[in-house]
Amino acid sequence: TDVTEEFEAIHSVKAHEMLKPFYIGDLGETKSMTNGIETLSVQSSGPPVALDPRKRLPFKLMEKEVLSHDTRKFRFALQSPEHVFGLPVGNHVFLSATIDGKLVMRAYTPVSPDDECGYFDLVIKVYFKNVHPAFPEGGKLSQFMERMQIGDTIDAKGPLGHVSYQGRGSFKIHKSLICYNHLGFIAGGTGITPCYQIIKAVLKDSGDETKLSLIYANRTVDDILLRDELDELAGKHPEQFHVHYTLNDPPAGWTYSHGFVTEEMCRAHLPGPSTEACVFMCGPPIMIEKACLPNLQTIGHDQDRLVVF
Repeated sequence: TDVTEEFEAIHSVKAHEMLKPFYIGDLGETKSMTNGIETLSVQSSGPPVALDPRKRLPFKLMEKEVLSHDTRKFRFALQSPEHVFGLPVGNHVFLSATIDGKLVMRAYTPVSPDDECGYFDLVIKVYFKNVHPAFPEGGKLSQFMERMQIGDTIDAKGPLGHVSYQGRGSFKIHKSLICYNHLGFIAGGTGITPCYQIIKAVLKDSGDETKLSLIYANRTVDDILLRDELDELAGKHPEQFHVHYTLNDPPAGWTYSHGFVTEEMCRAHLPGPSTEACVFMCGPPIMIEKACLPNLQTIGHDQDRLVVF
């Protein structure tokens, strides 16, 4: 399968340069090895699954809700009211659209549980042009979605990802099955969505006693996605779920932390080093590389139990 278009949609010019030492030639046309026999995928028993990991499929916009000046909640219809999305907890999908004649793809994690039938929900931060000096054009796909009207479609492909939550503290990480009794999360900005998906799955199961601790970093209070939902979950499960916020530019009277994620913050609000604890991270690369990993390693967390989505 030729995936050149998708590679170009996802990766930067730098990634293309990195490929050059591995170039061995161009593929020519070849005959199919299936002798004209169509290969069919076999689905296990249960509701029909909407996603296909091998191809992009269109999904129609049902509802669109304005959550803040730059945050939107989108609800997309599945193929039928009986379908489930088919996304394991902790995985993501690629949304894609052709913009200015080129395919654009970005990874997103729904906020709706996968056992919901008939639809999936996304909470998206729209990166408008001429707002951030470093990115004058803004986000191509998020602005495309901002312009979508009810009934318009966007393509999705998946599931994708190396982390999936199996329930009751059990994870499949890079195909290895591992169990923990305390999960820590550090999220930055829109990186909250895969963390939220796992947190919600744990707390939805009354028999799942896995403890959960979250540090959520943002620039301003208005940038905090899903805050009402997180605070509600923490209020309902105070012995199981702890959430702590930090802001670069906090308002007057702010009672949580101020600034980047620090070693002290990690010590106070995340599980300590243990074979039964794991810390998951999702956010800007500079946050992960300069703040999260060094601080967690200084505290004594083993590299094998530090997982980046």
